[in-house]
Amino acid sequence: MTLPPTADATAPPERDHDRADGADGADGITQLLHQASAGDARAADEVVARLYVDLRRIAGSRLRQSGDLTLDATALVHESYLRLQRAGGLDFPDRKHFLGYAAKVMHSIVIDQVRARQAERRGGALQQVTFNTGIADLAPQRDDEVLRVHEALAELAAMDVRLAQVVEMRYFAGLGEAEIAETLGVTERTVQRDWAKARLFLSMAMK
Repeated sequence: MTLPPTADATAPPERDHDRADGADGADGITQLLHQASAGDARAADEVVARLYVDLRRIAGSRLRQSGDLTLDATALVHESYLRLQRAGGLDFPDRKHFLGYAAKVMHSIVIDQVRARQAERRGGALQQVTFNTGIADLAPQRDDEVLRVHEALAELAAMDVRLAQVVEMRYFAGLGEAEIAETLGVTERTVQRDWAKARLFLSMAMK
């Protein structure tokens, strides 16, 4: 796959679902996702190309939460795409589900990198982590902090899968409440309650 040119990080993100109509709109992306799930490699490449700005935004946000890694946003998008290809048999009903899953894949890649880096280092006292609702404003975290967030999220998923999904979509994928509600088939009020419950659980788990 040939990735599109690197986007200007200072420019406001272009959201593909905001395009007016036609093949570039939400219906076009959904059709391409269905074609990709049926094994159409060209459709899969086209999905990534059209959602590349969104994918780089998610990758950049995820990397800013993880300190100084060897990956940059472009490399993280590329590696995520390769993992999605290897997984095979994935069927995404729409753009939001695809971006949500892509965010999980990026999270997994970052955790693998952090664990590998931590294996080369020893010592250092743990610091308390504050679970921040922001994404772009998060300061880089230490390796132990990144892993503690990951472990707390895994505990949350074991307790309540939907709460964990809300965190992944909002905290990692950067989706809004309306998008999360539509994706999960619940009301925005339910998403708000789930987010509050998830934040409380994670804050307590990471103390």
